[in-house]
Amino acid sequence: MSVKIVAVAKQLPKYTRETKDIIPYLKIWMSGQDDRFQRKVIKLFENAGVDRRYSIMDAEDVFLRTSFEEKNDIYAKEAVNLAESALIKSLDKANLKAQDIDYIITVSCTGMMIPSMDAYLINRLKMRQDIVRLPVTEMGCAAGVSGIIYAKNFLKANPNKRAAVIAVESPTATFQLDDFSMVNIVSAAIFGDGASSVILSSYKDEEGPEIIDEAMYHFYDAETMMGFKLVNTGLQMILDKAVPETISNHFPKIVHPFLARNKVSIEDVDHLIFHPGGKKIVQTVEELFGSLGKNIDDTKEVLKLYGNMSSATVLYVLERFMDKQLPKGDLGLMLSFGPGFSAQRILLKW
Repeated sequence: MSVKIVAVAKQLPKYTRETKDIIPYLKIWMSGQDDRFQRKVIKLFENAGVDRRYSIMDAEDVFLRTSFEEKNDIYAKEAVNLAESALIKSLDKANLKAQDIDYIITVSCTGMMIPSMDAYLINRLKMRQDIVRLPVTEMGCAAGVSGIIYAKNFLKANPNKRAAVIAVESPTATFQLDDFSMVNIVSAAIFGDGASSVILSSYKDEEGPEIIDEAMYHFYDAETMMGFKLVNTGLQMILDKAVPETISNHFPKIVHPFLARNKVSIEDVDHLIFHPGGKKIVQTVEELFGSLGKNIDDTKEVLKLYGNMSSATVLYVLERFMDKQLPKGDLGLMLSFGPGFSAQRILLKW
């Protein structure tokens, strides 16, 4: 029995600014810091490969005044609003109603709320009272692909069912006002907020790319490379500068055995649907695959237009491929990385 992705839709928050318009707020935030440091930070923002980003709050609130409690209150409210809009859009694309969903997975790591956002969606949209819920909270950037893997396994065991995977992230809600470390600054330079919803189905007559295979790959002894530390002022980013090099070193073991067990090679893959973690990671991937004639243009474009939105980002890349109406038989390799450290892979066939 096959499981297919039948629709993907994104939803952006209401606030948006180009990177050049964020610089004045950045300068105010850095006032009192060394001039050389300020120039370095501004250059970092300008060269991050992100032209524009979206946010659940305006730049003034991010950089100048909100506490952890205030930011998390905004997150809790806006996460549900964004999730609802993204889910409705994806349902409309698939010509489905909210009551047609049997399994709901919500994904987010950038704020805290109990009950999780899926409970609110069930009430707002009057979804089925026997719907199966799974909130995923601690897998970071990899969780969008992880959610699809969990949904696929549920649907594989349950014919004629549908699942929704909704990822909502607000990295701007984790910005640390009193932290002038490069990790906090790099995070602010590359991340943005966004939401996306994916509808999957195990009905035979519904159309979309089929999930041929899926797998997770876990890096040993790399727990401290990426994640969050809960401090009094909120979720403090952990981001090791060795992440791009580590990914590069593991790429052969991540990609080639996974494809080989499906009797294909990287040369057979038509589309690379990769999570744009940041400019350096994008460059690393390009160096690895460019010589094979493969491109990650859609990955780069998503980073440029929206920034890294953690778990939701790779779903923005996936939506671009879904909207292209690709030829039957095309293969796509979906890949994301996240805390753990881990890589999540999906092989798709149109």
